[in-house]
Parts: sequence; structure tokens; C-alpha cells
Amino acid sequence: MATPIGNLGDMSPRAGEILARVQRIAAEDTRHSAGLLAHLGVHTPLVSLHEHNEAERIPALLEALQAGESVALVSDAGTPLVSDPGFRLVRAAREVGAPVRAVPGPSAPLAALAVAGLPSDRFCFEGFLPHAAGARRRQLEALLAQPVTTIVFESSHRIRAAAGDLAGLAPEREVFLARELTKQFEEHYRGPAADLPAWLDADANRTRGEFVLILGAAPAPETGGEADEPLAAEHERLLAALLQELPLKRAARLLSDATDLPRNRVYARALALKDAQS
Repeated sequence: MATPIGNLGDMSPRAGEILARVQRIAAEDTRHSAGLLAHLGVHTPLVSLHEHNEAERIPALLEALQAGESVALVSDAGTPLVSDPGFRLVRAAREVGAPVRAVPGPSAPLAALAVAGLPSDRFCFEGFLPHAAGARRRQLEALLAQPVTTIVFESSHRIRAAAGDLAGLAPEREVFLARELTKQFEEHYRGPAADLPAWLDADANRTRGEFVLILGAAPAPETGGEADEPLAAEHERLLAALLQELPLKRAARLLSDATDLPRNRVYARALALKDAQS
């Protein structure tokens, strides 16, 4: 069940009614969710369900479901399972035959994408960037090679460093940054990555709050370029085998890591192979 990412007015009437009707609510942070329930005038019991206790909570929740109780799953904000806990519970519920239904609503990645003005016909969501500087830079290098719009989260502690990395790696790439979506001090930046650090530095408040960062897609390879040229025969066979078993991005990453081939080259070739099969 989706809950507001900032503006409490975004809570749907249906979601509020269901929260009041279920027997219990599994919440990422019961203290945070208690505030939402108080605002709604709802008194349903809360049980914590977060990344550190999800496995141990699942048996009792499954027992409740099998006994005919209804359970609502909420995160601190937005849609559960999107960089939030809940996947293990949903999977376990399905495995025992318990019906699972979505109550859709607010989602920070989609809210940002909707106002970014960047192509949205194909996009990829990558969650939070790594904390460590080196790992973050390597991740950004890989994401900048993707031929689709890419959405990531970043914290107030690291947004300036991430912006600096982007400015150095791809200064001309168009990026979009949404700060404090749906809240009183919501702000947006859209423009080349080279100018993002200066935009953040222009106002100390711009490095405070919660951030959704969207990277424009890598330029499409020219017709007849690298994507159309096969890799070495053994690499082509291995890539084809990996694509049979794994998502495209993971298959490309594994082959690149194993062979030292440029990741953007492998990704472009994998995409070409997938397109040829469809």
C-alpha cells in the first residue's frame, strides 16, 4: 500500500479506508506510521517490518494471513518494495497461496520522472547510489553508459559529491534533480551535469532534504557502429548464454567484469542481440 512521500493530501481515500479495516499493519517504522495513522484517525495495530527483521516476522504474518486476517504492508513513504522492505513477505505470501493486492499511489521515482521532461518510454530505476566514493563513481560510470533514462536516489549527505562526480564524468549529459518532492520547499534542476554542482552551491538549502536524480540516456550508437559488430566468437556465445538466464543489464555486467571488455560496449551488444530476438 502506497503512502504519501511528503504531502499528506496525497493519501487516497481507498488507502485510508483499507488501513482502518485491516487487522494489522506491517510498517517499516512503526513510529513514523503511527503519525500517519493519527492524522487519519486510524487505530489499527502496527507491527514493525524492516530490512533487519523481515525474515523473522514473516512466519507470524503468514500465520495471520492463513487464519483469514488481512495485513497491510506500508513503508515510510511511497510504494513498498521500491528501495524499501517487503519483497520477502510478498513472495512468501504468494508461495502459501495468500491473495496479494496492490493499493497504488505515491511513488518518488515516478513523480520525478513525470516532471523531468526526459524520455520516459524506457527507463531504469537503480535505488540509492553506493555510499563509498569510489563505488559511487564506478556505479555512475556504468549508469551513464545505459541507453535509457535512469533514476536513482541520493541522500543530503552525498548529493553534492554525486553531482561533482557527474560533472566530471559526463559534463554535457542532461540530468534532472528533484528535491523534497510534494513538500513545501520542492525544487528542481534540469540541465547539463556540468552545471549541477553550481546550482546546489547557490543555496545552502539545496543540499538538504530527499533527492531523486535522473540521468539522461547515453547517446544511441550510430547505425553500423559497435552495437552491430559482433564480439569475439567466445564472448558472443557467453553473452548469448547469459542473456538466456539473466536480465540484460546483469548479463552485460558479468561479461564485462569477466573479460575486461568495456561495459558500455557489452551492454550495447547485448541490447542489439535482444532486439534481434524480439
